[in-house]
Amino acid sequence: MTAPPAPAPPEPAARPARARPAGDGALAPARMRPGDVVKVGAVGLRTRPLRAFLSALGIAIGIAAMVAVVGISSSSRADLDRALDALGTNLLTVSPGTTLAGRQASLPAEAGAMVGRIGPVESLSAVGRLRDAKVYRTGRIPAAETNGIAAYAARADLLATVGGELASGTWLNEATSGYPATVLGAVAARRLGIGHASPDIRILLGGSWFTVVGVLEPAPLAPELDTAALVGWSVAASRAGFDGHPTTIYVRPRGDQVEAVRDVLGATANPEAPNEVEVSRPSDALAAQRAAGDAFTGLLLGLGGVALLVGGVGVANTMVISVLERRSEIGLRRSLGATRGQVRAQFLTESLLLSALGGAGGALLGAAATVGYAAARGWPPTLPAWAVLGGLGATVVIGGLAGLYPAVRAARLSPTEALAAP
Repeated sequence: MTAPPAPAPPEPAARPARARPAGDGALAPARMRPGDVVKVGAVGLRTRPLRAFLSALGIAIGIAAMVAVVGISSSSRADLDRALDALGTNLLTVSPGTTLAGRQASLPAEAGAMVGRIGPVESLSAVGRLRDAKVYRTGRIPAAETNGIAAYAARADLLATVGGELASGTWLNEATSGYPATVLGAVAARRLGIGHASPDIRILLGGSWFTVVGVLEPAPLAPELDTAALVGWSVAASRAGFDGHPTTIYVRPRGDQVEAVRDVLGATANPEAPNEVEVSRPSDALAAQRAAGDAFTGLLLGLGGVALLVGGVGVANTMVISVLERRSEIGLRRSLGATRGQVRAQFLTESLLLSALGGAGGALLGAAATVGYAAARGWPPTLPAWAVLGGLGATVVIGGLAGLYPAVRAARLSPTEALAAP
């Protein structure tokens, strides 16, 4: 019998494949995660805290200036809008202009009644200037010292029409309009040294004594009343020689008919000479004031931008000095395998962190300044989100530009040159 064939020897086990070196035999450089880049970039800030603080302070001042300017301006506009909403922006005024010969014109005595026939007009009132009536605190005041106070005849419905308010006392009514009683504007009362209304307080108006029965709060839509002494229509005619011609008519039409009423007021108030009538809208003056404030805000924002630019130059200077002082550190990192990109990322991150700290601090300072100033003035504090976000975005741009050259310069240093530096 033939012997069975011997079993075949087992095949040798497959050896595990060796990891091949990258490239031409050099090891692949280690990659840095974003968190590592931030930690390495913060090293320069931790080791030199005073220098970092002073550099960030320049950025903070610029951002704080920009945020505060925008915030304070927005708070002022919010307060103005709130006041206009409370007073109403549909008040129109009719006053005499000039004649073709250049002389002062006058409104007809029946101008108020004619304007009242315009359909959309909801309320109106009028005042008449008493040009020959001077106002004095006592009879011993020199005649020339009138303190710029004007005397007016006023209708009883004036306060409601112009949206005025009393600081003290009462307003003229149908009963007191025929007696020597007067209501003083806010500025007029202050110039006369009168703090409140009282039956015991009298002033000399047009040679007659009038009792001060009321003092007004400032009237934003009728500022001429602030420096006025107001008396009743009938007593003005009997004691101050008032001729009955109004010098200003205040008209409140429906809100959706303001422009339509404005177009016909001149011809209605004086049909014979509509060109001698001036029609205005007091809220337009307030809007113009707000526009002037916006222009001033633009100027202040420019100054804040200059401060921000100066802060960016400070950051760039700090980063250049940091590169010069840390050449040995850069050489050591390069000799241990750090690439140029990693060194560049380190210093660029350090610049961004420095600017971000300044931007965050500046935004907080600007917001605090806005809230504090608005609270001191009684304004509603308003800080647009775009101002804060725009300020922080500006710091990122400034930080990137300020740190770009120092980062590139640090990356270009060779390990031997950096280690050999003193």
